[in-house]
Amino acid sequence: MTNSCPVETSRTMTTPLRKSLYVGFAGLSIIGTAAACAPTTQAPATQTPATQDGGQAATNSPSSAGTSSSAAVASTGAATYKDGTYSSDGTYTSPNGLETVGVELTLAADKVSAVNITVHPSNPNTKKFQGEFASGIAAQIVGKDIDELNVSKVAGSSLTSGGFNEAVEQIKSQAK
Repeated sequence: MTNSCPVETSRTMTTPLRKSLYVGFAGLSIIGTAAACAPTTQAPATQTPATQDGGQAATNSPSSAGTSSSAAVASTGAATYKDGTYSSDGTYTSPNGLETVGVELTLAADKVSAVNITVHPSNPNTKKFQGEFASGIAAQIVGKDIDELNVSKVAGSSLTSGGFNEAVEQIKSQAK
């Protein structure tokens, strides 16, 4: 009978502990729900500067402390490059020697909205790889920020990417 007493004490201690856990989980659930709602209420504030003035961020608009880093990124990113179509040639070395690939990018709000590749093959292999690169590059870069572009391999063509990346750097200089 002495064994039944600790068991009873254990059960009575478990019930308040269980209630505390339920209350704790309910509180965390409410906090989690409130936290999940927070970004949606702040999202318009961070997007508003980028959509004013025809897609250019307004540099003189005040920002609240909660959105200052997002607004700074938006204003820095939106005003970095001029919208338009730019072209440049990039070079790279293949087993057949120095090769050239032509790149034409259309920029809108620092994002690539269109791409056109002009192949300059010196032999059938280069023609094949540059053609494959040209057919697959749009899917990888259209809609992306020009500063985030760093192509390594497209449709099996890895060397053409070096010339493409070189041309993109030249285009960035032209678009400033």
